[in-house]
Amino acid sequence: MSIEDVKGGLIVSCQALADEPLHSSFIMGRMALAAKMAGAVGIRANTVEDIEEIKKNVDLPIIGIIKQEYEDSNVYISPTMDEIDKLVETNVEIIATDATDRPRPNGESLDEFYKKIREKYPDIVLMADCSTVEEALHADKLGFDFIGTTMVGYTEESKGLKIDEDDFKILREIVEKADHPVIAEGNIDVPEKARRVLELGAYTVVVGGAITRPQNIAKKFVDEINRDK
Repeated sequence: MSIEDVKGGLIVSCQALADEPLHSSFIMGRMALAAKMAGAVGIRANTVEDIEEIKKNVDLPIIGIIKQEYEDSNVYISPTMDEIDKLVETNVEIIATDATDRPRPNGESLDEFYKKIREKYPDIVLMADCSTVEEALHADKLGFDFIGTTMVGYTEESKGLKIDEDDFKILREIVEKADHPVIAEGNIDVPEKARRVLELGAYTVVVGGAITRPQNIAKKFVDEINRDK
């Protein structure tokens, strides 16, 4: 399958951090296989180890990231060239990086980082993980191949914003104004929302925790059961 094959379909984010019960490359590989069996057209994955294991199980396009924290920055999704270099070696179809309006490690700006990537790897496909309309349009102008709503609500700049507010107003504005295809991602937690963002013009939709984090899914049931106790 190719990048074009993800259009209009579901990409499942198969990730589990070190403090989560499903943290295991083997488990993420099987999770990706389950997603493919369900009809998913792509996978979003974190770390070289998970990506390599997922590739053993499925032949779907992968959005690759490496989450790495640095002391001098709040940006943690593929924040430096070190992570980009490692992801390029995996041959994932798309590499995603935080494209929010926040200082990167070593005080580097997004513009500087993007230029550095393109100079070294002019042919790779890049996705911008954004948190506001302004960030998305800036990433679009820079030349990112895909614009994502991944970080909406997760940054100080987007505090209080919700991707689904007012019938996905943020997404609709980005789709209307951006030249590059938009990937809907972030808090799309029920099938009806996934269908709606595609109706509104998203190129594809990424769903993660609502499918692949059982501790979060189970907690919703427990919280509802205990709501009046």
